[in-house]
Amino acid sequence: MAQGAYVLAFDTANEVVAVGVGRVGVQDEGSCAFVLAPCSQEGIVATKEVAAHRASNTVLLHEVDALLAESGVSKEEIAAVVCGRGPGSFTGVRICMATAKGMASALEVPLLGVSTLDAVAWNAWASGVRGRVLVAADAMRKEVYPVLFDIDDQGVRRLTTDTVVKAADAPSWVSEALQTFGANQDQGSALDAILGDALVKYADIFEPLGALADESLWAVSGRGLLLAERAGGNPATLLPVYTRLSDAEENERIRLAKEDGGKNLRTGVQLFEGSQDAAPLSYRPLDAAHAPDVAALESVVMGSDAWKASLVADELPRKDRTWWAAFDGNVLAGYCGGWIVDGQVQILKIATDPAYRRRGIAAELLALVASDARNLGATEMTLEVRASNADAQTFYERMGLRNIGTRPHYYSDREDAVIMSGPLPEARRDVAGMRLHVDDVAQQPANACEADSPRKADSSCEADSSGAANRSHPLILAIESSCDETAASVVDGNGVLRSDVVASQIDFHARFGGVVPEIASRKHIEAICGVCDECLDSAARSLGTSRLRWRDLDAVAVTYAPGLVGALVVGVAFAKGAAWGADIPLIAVNHLEGHLYANKIATPDIQPPMVVSLVSGGHTMLVHVKDWGEYVTMGSTIDDAVGEAFDKVAKALGLGYPGGPIISKLAAKGNPKAIGFPRALMHSGDLRFSLSGLKTAVTIYIQKEQQAGRELNMPDIAASFQQAVVDVQVKKAMVALDETGAREFCVGGGVSANPGLRAAYEKACKKRGVRLSMPPLSACGDQAAMIALVAHDRYKQGKFEDWSLDVKAHAPLDEAY
Repeated sequence: MAQGAYVLAFDTANEVVAVGVGRVGVQDEGSCAFVLAPCSQEGIVATKEVAAHRASNTVLLHEVDALLAESGVSKEEIAAVVCGRGPGSFTGVRICMATAKGMASALEVPLLGVSTLDAVAWNAWASGVRGRVLVAADAMRKEVYPVLFDIDDQGVRRLTTDTVVKAADAPSWVSEALQTFGANQDQGSALDAILGDALVKYADIFEPLGALADESLWAVSGRGLLLAERAGGNPATLLPVYTRLSDAEENERIRLAKEDGGKNLRTGVQLFEGSQDAAPLSYRPLDAAHAPDVAALESVVMGSDAWKASLVADELPRKDRTWWAAFDGNVLAGYCGGWIVDGQVQILKIATDPAYRRRGIAAELLALVASDARNLGATEMTLEVRASNADAQTFYERMGLRNIGTRPHYYSDREDAVIMSGPLPEARRDVAGMRLHVDDVAQQPANACEADSPRKADSSCEADSSGAANRSHPLILAIESSCDETAASVVDGNGVLRSDVVASQIDFHARFGGVVPEIASRKHIEAICGVCDECLDSAARSLGTSRLRWRDLDAVAVTYAPGLVGALVVGVAFAKGAAWGADIPLIAVNHLEGHLYANKIATPDIQPPMVVSLVSGGHTMLVHVKDWGEYVTMGSTIDDAVGEAFDKVAKALGLGYPGGPIISKLAAKGNPKAIGFPRALMHSGDLRFSLSGLKTAVTIYIQKEQQAGRELNMPDIAASFQQAVVDVQVKKAMVALDETGAREFCVGGGVSANPGLRAAYEKACKKRGVRLSMPPLSACGDQAAMIALVAHDRYKQGKFEDWSLDVKAHAPLDEAY
């Protein structure tokens, strides 16, 4: 990299978009250390701050372009991207980080992270503030993020780690922190300056603690971002600064800390195969109800160092602790607990029942504890192990830990302990601890122009400037992140799917009985780089070339609506950053239109007019497709969606999440005529749907059977419920075909994988002489292949977006975009 390269820095953690451009110092040949070092004041080229109340996703790239143009710096001269990691608004931090990840990936430069609070402190240093300084950022929910710093002429030194406290408790926190560092408050105020955007709301709380800095120094600035200490380098591994778990996880801890909180758990399972011969085991946070089981196992494996049940139970409600356990049914197979402090997780206990060893339980438990610790800001793991336990030390070494010293006479029998430390281990999955599915949809031969290809290209294959053969342009990479799947797919100019990669979060949501939006958003940030990297690699293999880079693409497409806003934000921001970095067009795609196009995977020649039934966890609707891009919604649900009803019935039966696959398997063994559940709106004369009444009827039936002391016939309940759903869906679909005169019928969405529904549609369409198209099972749920197929058409139509593209929670199919 040539001397005189630049660093681009930006932050959107709160209500301000801050951007900075700095000059990189003289580099050491063959080293990237020059990129990691902060800029000097003389190296700052230009900075800018713009107020952007809940609008950072729409203005960030415009401001970046403007500042680069003002500085006379081109994208090619950017040696590294620096982004604010927070803490701050969760959405704002993710917009910043996802954009930066996309940028750095496409530019093929390091991505470095800066604490937003450190950046505020460094800007204060550059403005002449000196002494002991408190920076407090607004954490919403009447909370603040406080950090103490010492600032002198040499620079800024952080004294405390990131945390979150109630604004009203901030004075007490400051007092305790100052005592830790020997401040003498009897000699007057121990704080020389207080700054941060928390002062906008809570100036009256902080004013008695010291002098409030000038308001111009409260927000993050481009200058501070360039001066602050940096960390990271790999876009895939850099994560936001979190100071707490999600609300769902915190509430779960409160519940599980109660003595009856873990009894009869039906949901919350994460299934892993320890070995081919092993039964599936479930992993979930440890609960107080199983504290005696932990103590019993402790006495077996820990001897005189065993903990009592009361000590284990006392650990569970603590916010700086995380405990996980492995279960075979309701039998405890192993457990692990950690204490998160000062950026590190100290493993307090870990053990596996001897009867369950060699199933990978300990590795999985460590990875789950590490995942929680990572979400609370930890980057390292430490533990003690007996000096004589060579097998355990070898195991920990395989997990990436190393021997860093000895604690003499540490154990009760005075045996020494070996101290081991290292980076947090990852769960044994492919991407950020998630199940990774590669090319379940795009199963094309390496040479799509071969004569026996099921989707032979219409035009001749060609070589590009890199010498890669068999490539047909435009090549478009599409991203899908509307709910709980992080997915990417590449489609070529002939509409051939060259790759399709999906990272499933289902295990992270199963224990809560449904998708938790906050967790979904966090996991998207963790997975998106790895998913896209694998997608590009898989597409390269399909194209017969050694490498496919972002700059080799012709466009980036992304789902912008509808869906969970926090999840959509990650995909859209990343796609915008990647398209910006690769200097290629950006394409927006409606998720629902993607489900329509999923039928092209199984039936490439399908053409409108047609009727499509969209049935999923969030949607139940009949759509008249007059032409591609011209849609009329003929009817939709007035309450629950079909998938939602399946989940709620499964929950009522104690079957876990997701409910659809479980119900369908049970239904195959039951009598669909056993119970006469209602068919709501079946003869309403319109095409509306209602599932709420059916769900209630099933719940009432279950309660009555239980009150009567009768054992539930689960297969019959499942089969009867499913048949009630199927009857209404098929009846209304046939009415829609009659009304439109269409001779093509298609289905889409996750519930379209239901065997009973598919069989009923096949029978009804055959009877009417209507052609039926259904996506392959792998393409029924959320994936990016369907988004790529929509993008293929939108590219040909020249329908591109600018950098102001934002997400929408709701976007009717009927509205053109």
